[in-house]
Amino acid sequence: NAARMTADLTIAGATERQGSALIGTDIGVLVSESAAIAAKGADVWIDFTAPAATLAALDALKDTPVRAAIIGTTGFEPAQEAQIAKHAERIALVRSGNFSLGVNMLAALVKQAAQRLGGADWDIEVFEAHHRRKVDAPSGTALLLGAAAAAGRGKPLSDLRIAPYNGVTGPRPEGKIGFSVSRAGGIVGEHEVTFASEREVVRLSHVALDRAVFADGALAAARWAADKKPGLYSMADVLGL
Repeated sequence: NAARMTADLTIAGATERQGSALIGTDIGVLVSESAAIAAKGADVWIDFTAPAATLAALDALKDTPVRAAIIGTTGFEPAQEAQIAKHAERIALVRSGNFSLGVNMLAALVKQAAQRLGGADWDIEVFEAHHRRKVDAPSGTALLLGAAAAAGRGKPLSDLRIAPYNGVTGPRPEGKIGFSVSRAGGIVGEHEVTFASEREVVRLSHVALDRAVFADGALAAARWAADKKPGLYSMADVLGL
């Protein structure tokens, strides 16, 4: 619907999972189970599915004119991440755990805060809440924010992330980044990053009120990526952050 409301974009095709009752449905284009068929007249592929489906689609795009892909899928395993990087040698890939303009501005602020509030005196905690149907945790957005905080500390998130609190954990490790998760009802998406010292607390947060913000961001990324060289990009690149 978001693409139909723009004057400069055209939907070239659409896919659904194998066996879906929507296959063959006319939504202005015929819904297909084949990425190669759906993308035969496309310049950019937009994918918000599941890791295996995303990778299968990227493989199929090799035989199409598609020169850029917008990937909002999360939950990739390390081996799958390597496959994503390989595809980025062939086409421009914009990946993000969240395509909202507000979230990506939040990530920039989180990185800056982590740089300024460095050291063991400031603990960093990332909280996220989503609807009951979300299957991965923490969310891709929470991990994006955690990575931004870690970058502000000059390290990869893998070095600073701590396991979820459960049982007798002992004192909180210094300089680490913690995550907490809520799944309930129809929550679209809530994220908050807390910087806490012994004497004060700083909280940076974002609340999504409408899922349309993700579509708007994906379309902005599609416009930006259409003429870019092969490579792996983020929404920070799209927004010039």
